[in-house]
Amino acid sequence: MSATTEISDLVQAALTDRDPDGPIRWQAIADLQRRGDLATFTEARRLCAGQTTTERVLGVDILGQLGTPDRPFADRSLPILRFLATCEEDPIVLYSVLIALGHLRDRRALPTVIDLARHEDPRVRYGAAYALPNVVGTPPDPTGLAALRVLVEDGDDDVADWAALGLALTSADL
Repeated sequence: MSATTEISDLVQAALTDRDPDGPIRWQAIADLQRRGDLATFTEARRLCAGQTTTERVLGVDILGQLGTPDRPFADRSLPILRFLATCEEDPIVLYSVLIALGHLRDRRALPTVIDLARHEDPRVRYGAAYALPNVVGTPPDPTGLAALRVLVEDGDDDVADWAALGLALTSADL
């Protein structure tokens, strides 16, 4: 089986699993992420420009940990994710973008995450609460900490709880 066929088969398996948290989908994503090669990056990038939410989320989910633990495509993935964060309207895609940015742990994502921390949809703010502690850097950026403090007061309990945990973990590093 060629590398292109294997990638295509894994992408199809992930796209056809109707459960976004399903084991088939996430096993295919994990297999793609472990490949960590240019062909997989290229396919994930293509999916990020897909016509459907499902395609875009899959592309983002692959990019977030492509080539783990070294993440050789982090510098190429970051601009794609930041672009999606500015032009995407679907909260599910934005949530996935934030989770991926959190996985990349790159301080350059901080302005993007702070912007989305003010989003009207609680799912997006939850993603921001997850990402912020991972992108504030060391020592933690004061604007990132301020955004976490705002999220601690969020009207959505899940957002507030996750932000409180993130703030506690980040403050422990001070």
